[in-house]
Amino acid sequence: MLTRLRRDVANLTLPTLHLLTIALVFKTAPGKGWGLGIGFLAASSLYGWQRSVRAARVIADTPTSRIASAAQGYVELRGRGRPLDGTPLLSPVNGLPVLWYRVRTERRDSDGKWRHEATDESDASFLLDDGSGACAVDPEGADMMVRRQETYTRGDTRHTQWCLIDRDRLYVLGDFATLGSVAPEFDIGRQTRELLDHWKSDRKALLERFDLDGDGEIDLREWELARSQARREVTQLRDEILSAPEAHVVRKPASKSLFLISDLDPDRLAARYRWWSAYHVAVFFASAAAASWLGGIVGVTG
Repeated sequence: MLTRLRRDVANLTLPTLHLLTIALVFKTAPGKGWGLGIGFLAASSLYGWQRSVRAARVIADTPTSRIASAAQGYVELRGRGRPLDGTPLLSPVNGLPVLWYRVRTERRDSDGKWRHEATDESDASFLLDDGSGACAVDPEGADMMVRRQETYTRGDTRHTQWCLIDRDRLYVLGDFATLGSVAPEFDIGRQTRELLDHWKSDRKALLERFDLDGDGEIDLREWELARSQARREVTQLRDEILSAPEAHVVRKPASKSLFLISDLDPDRLAARYRWWSAYHVAVFFASAAAASWLGGIVGVTG
């Protein structure tokens, strides 16, 4: 229950919080409650403006990289979404395969109004393919700007779903890492000694494998045979590790940089963030005007 509550709170946007705050303000008499509400509106709108301006600038200024040649670190990628191999992710609303979903559930109360009940969001990874290569996208912690929206009503329950599906054109800003791209520090001598120590811990198996004359002991010749075999196995393991294909992944940056996944064109995304910045500026100045007006009322009544 607590996890679901945290998820629901995280999905409340600033405009929604602003509307709730304004509704609460008008339900109270002018005074301390109004002051706190107006203060929240001003502070949150200032934060929203800064975040929107920064996001628009990052989208406009970050060049698009190709997966095959992308540098490690913060990148912009564009391509088509594909499911990871294995069990497909299914929508909890209609059972169809998706790459990602967010579902908001509402219930109709006795007076006919829809009340928010829960919001569920998937965190399974999917692939992004840009023609030069593919990388896994871990959506946990991302700002999801998704335009595909569907509504399903069943009796007094309404589900609104946003989702990404196979072959959608995607835009991703995040931290790019290549796993397995750097050769591990593989000390063959140390690994060989550790493997021999492991074999010695099971004396019965060691004798069955290397006691060629059957005298119940491992002589010097047999021990050298064991050492040679251990080195061959360790070398083979090293070669398998080094020949393994590289795996790319995009995930939330460790810094506070924008982590964004969207099926919108980057120009539209930047424009949308600029509109949000204008909205937050308007809320901030409206809050300042309301604070001045409230100060005048308090002064007169005092």
